[in-house]
Amino acid sequence: MKILVTGGCGFIGSALIRHLMAHSAHEIINLDALTYAATEDALAEIPRNERYQFVHGDIRDVQTVEKLFVEHAPDAVMHLAAESHVDRSIDDARPFVETNVLGTQVMLDAALHHYRRLSARERKTFRFHHISTDEVFGSLGPTGHFTEETPYAPRSPYAASKAASDHLVRAWHHTHGMPTIISNCSNNYGPFQFPEKLIPLMILNAVDQQPLPVYGAGDNVRDWLHVEDHARALHRVLEKGEPGADYNVGGDGERTNLEVVEAICRIMDERRPVHAPHRDLIRFVTDRPG
Repeated sequence: MKILVTGGCGFIGSALIRHLMAHSAHEIINLDALTYAATEDALAEIPRNERYQFVHGDIRDVQTVEKLFVEHAPDAVMHLAAESHVDRSIDDARPFVETNVLGTQVMLDAALHHYRRLSARERKTFRFHHISTDEVFGSLGPTGHFTEETPYAPRSPYAASKAASDHLVRAWHHTHGMPTIISNCSNNYGPFQFPEKLIPLMILNAVDQQPLPVYGAGDNVRDWLHVEDHARALHRVLEKGEPGADYNVGGDGERTNLEVVEAICRIMDERRPVHAPHRDLIRFVTDRPG
């Protein structure tokens, strides 16, 4: 199978490509704009061979995207390219709408044109797999889980832009008959995550003995999923998922933000002991809007 991966130099995208290169015979075309949170270093371990090709380009660029479909004729698309940081979306929502919504529309249009050129046999196996977030469902309470039937209730510009992209993907399936799949994942953590996210930020601040900022009272709940587990799940969803279906991918690891930060502090106390417990670095700060 030849797979077009968007955002493959990002945190989750690079983990997915590392997994596919190690555990499948699929060919990978990686389309990435190399924005601030992406790095080719995350793919440095991949041997350069005919199974992998990197293309520097933006999903919002119609000509680049259409050219990729014509030149490579992918059997599947795994669409991960997105702006993803809630705080940045609060400061400026425009990049999130442009990339997550309009960029997804460009990808869907190009994929549909490609799909219509395929033979009947090729259409049966083609997939457009859109990778999204559980933040489209809103906030977790102290108990319970999100399910595939949870109503959408985004609470930040980032979540709203991802919800919009999910709806577009669903519309292309129902309106045009394109075989799409949507997966919504919980909070990922693991290697090569940009340090604006909670876990790497707390680790690096703790190493430097800097304050550990925790929003509100630290009681916001998220489910946590290791990125390599997510990559394995995405591989399975692509190969086994049913067109038109939604799949939630979680780690069954609900924790409050404070519980996560305190766990990091305990590990830092064991591995890099200093004169005072790392927990003393925790600072509660005003919660972000929404």
